[in-house]
Amino acid sequence: MEKLKYLLKVIKKMNFKQMMEKINEVHKKSKKPRLFIFIDMIVCGFKYQAGYMDYWLFEMYNLNRKERKTILTRGMNNYLIKKYNDPNYIHIFENKDEFLIRFKKYIKRDFLILDGKNKTDFIEFSKKHNSFMAKPRNGSCGKGIKIIKDVKDYDKVYNDLYENNLIVLEELIKQNEVLNKLNSSCINTIRIVTINDHDDVSVVASYLRIGNNNFVDNFNSGGMVVPIEIENGEIIYPALDKSNNLYEIHPVSKTKIKGFEIPDWNEILELSKKLAKEIKEVGIIGWDIALTTKGIDIVEGNSYPGHDIYQLPPHRTNNIGVLPRFEKYLK
Repeated sequence: MEKLKYLLKVIKKMNFKQMMEKINEVHKKSKKPRLFIFIDMIVCGFKYQAGYMDYWLFEMYNLNRKERKTILTRGMNNYLIKKYNDPNYIHIFENKDEFLIRFKKYIKRDFLILDGKNKTDFIEFSKKHNSFMAKPRNGSCGKGIKIIKDVKDYDKVYNDLYENNLIVLEELIKQNEVLNKLNSSCINTIRIVTINDHDDVSVVASYLRIGNNNFVDNFNSGGMVVPIEIENGEIIYPALDKSNNLYEIHPVSKTKIKGFEIPDWNEILELSKKLAKEIKEVGIIGWDIALTTKGIDIVEGNSYPGHDIYQLPPHRTNNIGVLPRFEKYLK
């Protein structure tokens, strides 16, 4: 019944034009008839709660039944979010100011929240940090962020930032030497996904986002992504960008990606589990972590961690997805 409800909900919101575009893309790549692809998409929607984007992204047209059963689809991910995340606490993760205040004891960098009345604090912050980051309180994917440098007119800058909702000011993170050698154009963040099931916290996914000569490392903003082995912090696959280019070596720094080992891995895992226990009302969270000159720092948390980059085709062994790690939580 749940599968049928999900399928009907998806059909109601479906972008049929985009669906046809994906059918044509799959047809060109697989040479399979369009009608077959359409029917197969519907079957995958009903059996596996897979949307047409899942079908296209995870290349489900190349998978047999056994392999398809291992893919964590959009419908299953939505079920997990609904099961574990209390909507009354999501605002803590949607609003950057609330997140910083809630997890202040774990934040290594200085920050200041503008409230329209703390101009004196702003002046002190600006004098201490010649350059700093200004963010909208509820932005995502690096959108709307500005770097503020060498403030001279404190009143004007303060008012401009406050009026434009750029109220979250943060000290610029200085990346540690190891990750800086991999890519120095931006902070390369580590995403750790935790599930807290009655105080039993598990890490179910981990990956590294790497910038590619850009200000941000986000996969949808020109960056690349690669899984990290949960057991030991090693990278065993090439990184992938949104254009499906694979990189065993970073194109700019020439540092090897495949074989790269994340420093302080055990400490990162332990910190992620500790963070998860701080807010039991939100049971599944994606933690974005930076390795800095001050140590392990928490960039932000995500109460709706996307499932799309957990199991991309080049990052699957024997075409097996990540669903087996999540299965006990789907019951």
